[in-house]
Amino acid sequence: MDAIALVFYACVCGALGLAGPRLGAPLVRLGVGAIVGIVAASILPILKTMIGA
Repeated sequence: MDAIALVFYACVCGALGLAGPRLGAPLVRLGVGAIVGIVAASILPILKTMIGA
């Protein structure tokens, strides 16, 4: 895993961790986590292209 991916996913997971307890039931948190993961994985290649990495 390259440094850009590591930092990006650390930021995404950190933000999700902050919001986690406020999201409610475990299944809701699981669903939100899955959606955030899909969005993050979709956005990362675009961001890497934008910064030229």
